[in-house]
Amino acid sequence: MKKIIGTLGSHCSLQVLKGAKDEGFETLLITQKKRYHVYKRFGFIDHVMLVDNFRDILEPDIQNRLNELACILIPHGTLISSLSPDEIESIKVPVFGNKLILRWEADRNLKQELMLESKLQIPKTIKSKREISDLCIVKLHGAAGGKGYFLTSDQKGFEEGFSKLVKDKIVTNENQLYIQEYVRGVPVFLHFFYSPISKDIEFMGVDRRYESDIDGISRIPSKHQFNVSIEPTYNVVGNIPLVLRESLLEGVYEMGENFVQASERLVPPGIPGPFCLEGVYTKDAMFITFEFSARIVAGTNLYVSGSQYSDYLFKNGMSMGRRIALEIKKAINKGKLGAVLT
Repeated sequence: MKKIIGTLGSHCSLQVLKGAKDEGFETLLITQKKRYHVYKRFGFIDHVMLVDNFRDILEPDIQNRLNELACILIPHGTLISSLSPDEIESIKVPVFGNKLILRWEADRNLKQELMLESKLQIPKTIKSKREISDLCIVKLHGAAGGKGYFLTSDQKGFEEGFSKLVKDKIVTNENQLYIQEYVRGVPVFLHFFYSPISKDIEFMGVDRRYESDIDGISRIPSKHQFNVSIEPTYNVVGNIPLVLRESLLEGVYEMGENFVQASERLVPPGIPGPFCLEGVYTKDAMFITFEFSARIVAGTNLYVSGSQYSDYLFKNGMSMGRRIALEIKKAINKGKLGAVLT
């Protein structure tokens, strides 16, 4: 039976489904009813499944319908933020990639273990608010898109930030927060694809995030910043393309290779498909990794027709969404679909 590629209607669904259509697959969008008026405009979406909430994908009747259509589900950030790791692992629809590693993305302690196993340089973790003695960034677990992040340099600032998050109904207890040393440098998001079919690691692109309102504050003259009470936030509103100095590429590929090998050891079968290493380049051009995403990231939406780096590897414009579909096609043709699905 011919496979259909499907995903949730958010995050990077347009890129994923257009890429699937470009590779000859039928496509399916699972979207909330309130969002349908946006997605009905795009002709590369063949089938639409309307739901009230993205959590409805856990319903047996919906999963049965997806399996009847021979759907392969492509996970992205909205799936991670909508469902718990246990719920994701319970899905009875074939998922592209290793859905077990999504637990390691969502859990800060597991995430740090995998980054250390990958020999990545990472910021210092602050285990308690009482240990804060310098500038730190406080984050939420999982895929939050920067929501709820705040800076602090002491325990009092932590408690004030926590109280605000409780008031805004973002968290309910301090265990939902993670304290990390703040590393100064240029924020960079490195996009990779690992093919278990060819055993190749491909560097597909790089981006920066535009975050509200920390980036907007920089446009206010310093003399006015002192007169305005602004607590910076880090909600991601968009992405900016970036090209690295060519001399940095050796280190980029080494980090990607180490991450793939470490994931195979700790979370077999590893990391088939897209992943992202997220961090900063310091003044010494050292990359400090503060996050990873074990699936396609929204920054790849910049490169629907391919990036500068994917153009070095493919003749046709190759988005990350299309690269996923190409890997599925290769796996089907070689009888190795099990190598890219869980």
